[in-house]
Amino acid sequence: MAGHTVYTLSEVSRHKSKNDCWLVIDGQVLNVTKFLEEHPGGEEVLLESAGKDATKEFNDIGHSKSAQNLLLKYQIGVLQGHTLKNNEQVGSTEEPKKKEMSAFVIKDDLTPKYAAVVEFAAPLLVAGSYFCYRYLTPSS
Repeated sequence: MAGHTVYTLSEVSRHKSKNDCWLVIDGQVLNVTKFLEEHPGGEEVLLESAGKDATKEFNDIGHSKSAQNLLLKYQIGVLQGHTLKNNEQVGSTEEPKKKEMSAFVIKDDLTPKYAAVVEFAAPLLVAGSYFCYRYLTPSS
């Protein structure tokens, strides 16, 4: 933790406006004021958690590895009394060496919606027509 300013939660709680927005995630104190407009979920999401520990909210959303690495860019210190996990590197801003997919695309199905009905009904019509034909034609 050497080289990082240690903040208390009461100090962080004084920074909860649109012009001065801090929050805590996993013991890291983050100044996300410049990130408010860039946040994909909108600035309101960050402002709701401003000035407090947002670890639970951050983890519940299931952020990508890129988003987790972005925390280091906005880190200004650590929360008093927080102990680091073994895999946490405080202050490291290196990008991961492995390229990761940050998003995926769901392609729209170009098949018309009525196609499923037709695929289901067509065989039934054929089978029904066959049985009507067999029932209505006299057998020899």
